[in-house]
Amino acid sequence: MWGRNALFIAIIVFSVLALRASLFPLSTASRKVKFDPTPTEKDDFRAVVSQVNQSFRADWANKELQPAARADDLAVTRRLSLALTGSVPSLEEIRQFEEQPPEKRLDGWANHLLHDRRYADYFADRLARAFVGTEDGPLIAYRKRRFIAWLSDELKENTSYANLVNEMISAQGLNTDKPAVNFIAATYDDNRKGPDVEKLAIRVTRAFLGLRIDCAQCHDHFLEPAWKQTHFQSLAAFFGQTKHSVTNINDTNMGEYKFEDRVAGGTQQIAPSVPFMPELLPARGTRRERLASWVTDPKNKYFARATVNRVWAMMTGRPLLRRIEAQTLTEMSDEKIPRALGILADDFASHGHDLRRLILLIASTEVFRLDSAADFDITDAHDDTWAVFPLTRLRPEQVIGSVIQAASVKTINQQSHIFVRLARYFNERDFVKRYGDADDDEFARAHGTIPQRLLMMNGDLVDGKAKDELLSASTQIAMFAPTDASAVETAYLTVLTRRPTPKESAHFTAKLTNTVGDERKRRLADLYWVLFNATEQSWNH
Repeated sequence: MWGRNALFIAIIVFSVLALRASLFPLSTASRKVKFDPTPTEKDDFRAVVSQVNQSFRADWANKELQPAARADDLAVTRRLSLALTGSVPSLEEIRQFEEQPPEKRLDGWANHLLHDRRYADYFADRLARAFVGTEDGPLIAYRKRRFIAWLSDELKENTSYANLVNEMISAQGLNTDKPAVNFIAATYDDNRKGPDVEKLAIRVTRAFLGLRIDCAQCHDHFLEPAWKQTHFQSLAAFFGQTKHSVTNINDTNMGEYKFEDRVAGGTQQIAPSVPFMPELLPARGTRRERLASWVTDPKNKYFARATVNRVWAMMTGRPLLRRIEAQTLTEMSDEKIPRALGILADDFASHGHDLRRLILLIASTEVFRLDSAADFDITDAHDDTWAVFPLTRLRPEQVIGSVIQAASVKTINQQSHIFVRLARYFNERDFVKRYGDADDDEFARAHGTIPQRLLMMNGDLVDGKAKDELLSASTQIAMFAPTDASAVETAYLTVLTRRPTPKESAHFTAKLTNTVGDERKRRLADLYWVLFNATEQSWNH
């Protein structure tokens, strides 16, 4: 009897200690964040960052604008985590971040995230929107999850971005054994019994070159005189000999591409050619191999500029250019692009299209680390010249990703239990479906809707993550925070990645005063619900 009671007590004590340790977890080496700022300390890296900073400063000086002050380190930490993993940092990560030397911790944090599987998975999913769209496509003929898993693996290994794109455009084989072919398979047209060559031409130019040449699909481009209908169709012709047989993508040497001329009438045969810089098009290889080499050539400035513009937008919520895809060549010309874009694009091309380096460069710039608020009136000019960090609404998966992560004091990553990761996957998928996701232009300045607010305020998922359940963060904080004030502070750090203001702290600390047991847990759960529904929780700032 006494032996069983002792064992039971020991189990209870062990469980309590384990829960308490999770509130301030720094215990195991495997869970420690590796803060290594080395890649950002190299002379050539710092030189590029300095050039980018000087380009913005020159613009501010020219327009006589005062930039905002530098943002708090925790605000930048939150930006980086949202941009690279789709959620706020965990309490576990925040505790470790604040133990690092202030002068090196942001660079070390950014480098850590770029070696984390969460970055690879999230960035792969975001990039796939531009590469293959948001639809699941025809079953068997197209394997979207297989494509995204492959893309994630390549990003984790930091494969050259040019090599990734080259593989997507030119690969042949089964869509399971050679996942890159799903870029082609995603356009399968049941009427044509094969890939939609015009859709492929559109995706290549939009996703990889940042150009909307598809306005010349049926007639000469009305904004860009250099683009004729034949330019678009001759680009589509590179895919004219590509065949799709059930799950297999392959090229043949038979047949020429024909398109319906909706202006002159009839059907015309056309040979493959590129709309500009024909000198970069190799003479040898299959048609798709030649096109892939042309797109990714280091001298193809549109490829590098489009990539920088897209990655910048993924990290800040807004592209450097007016649009993520230019409607004319002039918009992407040397004279029109911001100097910072040209500097980053040249560095990207000269360093083997290294995506990890590009992201680190952007994260190290002065602009990325500016505050989104200032003690002076912010004008449109400040916003246009990046003199303040742009306020942008979080994407649906970032909203729910942050809620799910904040409900756990430990980091939810590849080390988490399989059931935890599965629950996150299904919860996120269900929430995004109900929250809504405008897929036409993911960088458009969106406004929140009443149904979205109601889902956050009354939805079972958000409410469930705030509840006082045994393993929830709110319950653990209620049980183990040493004081009322530290409980409030810990909740703010976990949900909003900041400490409460003195006024906020005083207000919520008073709500916890003299509470114990279930009542204390309930009030902490209420605080969590309030923070989940705070306006700032839905914005990147």
